[in-house]
Amino acid sequence: MKSYKDLLVWQKGISLVKKVYVLTQKYPDLERFGLVAQMRRASVSIPSNIAEGQARHTRKEFIQFLSHSEGSVAELETQIVLSLELGYCSEVETQGITVLTTELSKMLDSLRRKLEMNG
Repeated sequence: MKSYKDLLVWQKGISLVKKVYVLTQKYPDLERFGLVAQMRRASVSIPSNIAEGQARHTRKEFIQFLSHSEGSVAELETQIVLSLELGYCSEVETQGITVLTTELSKMLDSLRRKLEMNG
């Protein structure tokens, strides 16, 4: 299997992290240890779990870590909704993140299912 760095899903995860960090830089200071920290943690968790799972060298563990990444995508999507509803950002500002979370969700699901079927 390729290095995790060669996986498009991991590369898109890294792009997502950068977008989340840029977006949350403008959030209110009172959210630094709240929503900002949670969003950054959730986004970082996505490519991190992909990398860790792939590095474990067992199909079962890789599948488990991909599931963790899928959960982190859902967590981040929820936090984006909260950010919009709290007025911390606009839909235009979150568009790139939303596109990536949708892509990542599909890619992670597809990769996980493929690994499960080939088990």
